[in-house]
Amino acid sequence: MKVFNKTSCMVKPSEETWSGNLTLSELDQTSVLNHVPTLYFYKQPSEDWASVVRTLKSSLSSTLVHFYPLAGRLVNIDRGRLEINCNAIGVEFIEAYIDIKLSDLDTFLHSPVYPKIIPEIDHKLSIEEIPLLVLQVTRFVCGGFSLAVNISHVVVDGQSALHFISEWARVCRGELIESPPCLDRKVLRAGDPPRPSSMYEHEEFGPPPVLINQSSKSEREQETMVSMLTLTSTQVEKLRNEANRSHKSEMGHGFTRYEAIASHIWRTSSKARKHLSEQPTTLAICVDVRNRMMPPLPQKYFGNAIVNMFVTGYSGEILSNPLGYVASKIREVINKVDDKYVNSVIEYLKNQEDLSQFRDLEPTNDDEAPFYGNPNMGVISWLTLPIYGADFGWGKEIHMNPGTHDSDGGSLLLHGQNGDGSLVVALCLQVRHMEDFKKAFYQDIDMI
Repeated sequence: MKVFNKTSCMVKPSEETWSGNLTLSELDQTSVLNHVPTLYFYKQPSEDWASVVRTLKSSLSSTLVHFYPLAGRLVNIDRGRLEINCNAIGVEFIEAYIDIKLSDLDTFLHSPVYPKIIPEIDHKLSIEEIPLLVLQVTRFVCGGFSLAVNISHVVVDGQSALHFISEWARVCRGELIESPPCLDRKVLRAGDPPRPSSMYEHEEFGPPPVLINQSSKSEREQETMVSMLTLTSTQVEKLRNEANRSHKSEMGHGFTRYEAIASHIWRTSSKARKHLSEQPTTLAICVDVRNRMMPPLPQKYFGNAIVNMFVTGYSGEILSNPLGYVASKIREVINKVDDKYVNSVIEYLKNQEDLSQFRDLEPTNDDEAPFYGNPNMGVISWLTLPIYGADFGWGKEIHMNPGTHDSDGGSLLLHGQNGDGSLVVALCLQVRHMEDFKKAFYQDIDMI
C-alpha cells in the first residue's frame, strides 16, 4: 500500500479579502492546538479526474472569500493570547494517488490507510507557518476518492467546521453561498476589558484525577486502539428507559439519548479498567453555548462556541448506583451552562496572566501536562451536527469518518449512516481494556 504522485499547493481566496489581525475569543484561546480531521469517501465521479481536482480547487478559492480567516495564520500576542493574521496566504491542498481500491477498506473502520490519506500537520513548525486548513484528496485505483479536511480547532469547533464544508460543497455544485459565516468574535466579549472573576471557581480548569498508586507516565505509554460500537435504536431506547425508570428526573423531562449513553460509557469504563471503588474519575463533556447565551449567538457564528465541562465522582459511586443516578449528575452539569455561567468562564479566562497554560497539544508525552486518559473519559456528541450528506457535485459520500481519534478515554457519539435510528460510539481505549469494555458494554444492555 503506497501513496504516489503526492503534490501540494496553496489555494487562496479568489478575491481580495479583509486583512489584519482577527481577535479570538477566550473560548478559542483554550482550544487545543491540534487540527481535527474529517474524512469522506466517494464513488468514482463521472468527470475525468483532472476536472474534479480543478473544480474542487476553484470552488474552494471562491468559498474562502467568505471564510477568509481560514486562509490566514495564527500569531502570538501578549499574555499567551493568539490572533488570526488574515493575510490570505492560503490553505494547503494536497493531491495524491493510492494503489488500493475503496473496497479494500472493508467496513471503513479505522484502518492503517488513514495516516496516508489524512494530511499530517507538522507542529514542530512555528504557528505562523502552519496552515489553518489542510485538505487532501486521494484517488483510489477503482476511481473513487477520499477527501480529508484537517482544520485548526483554535479557529473553529465542529459546528463551524461543518458549516464551512457544507458551503464549500454547495459552491462546488455550482450554487451560491447560502449562509455566510458570522466572523465577529466580539459577540463573546473577546474585545472587552477584563472584569473581576465571578462567584464560580471554575474547577474545570484544574488537573484531572490520576490513577491511585499509578504514575500517569505509565498510563500515557500504554498502547491504544479504536473501536466503532454500534447501538441499535432498540438498545438506545433501552438505555434511555432504564435511566428514566431508575431515577425520575426532577428537571421537567426525561433524560436524553446523550445523557443515557454517556452514563453507560462512563460506568462501563470504570468496570473494564477495574478501578478501585475509591478511585476519583471525571467525565469530560462539551456543551454548545450558541443558544444558551442571552441573546443567542448570531446564526452561523464562526468560531468556538463550546465550553468543556467535567462531571466528577468515584468509581464505586458510579458503579453502585443506577444508570439514572449517573445521568442526573451529567444533566446537572449541562444545565449549569447558561448565559451567566458562560460569561463567568470568559471573565475568568480574561483575568489569567497567561492563557497558554490552558492550551496544549493532545495527546502529549509531557509528564507534567494534564492527562485525560485512564481513569477519565470523554464523550463528545455529534448527534446535532450535519456530518453526512456532503455532496460536492458527484453524489453524497458513501462513508464519513471522524478521522484520527487516538486519545485514551476519548469517544464520539454519532448517528449511524443508514438512518434507522442506530448510533455509533467511536471509542479509543488502551488495548488491554478494550475487550472487557466491549463485553460489559453490550452485556449490561442485554440485562436491562
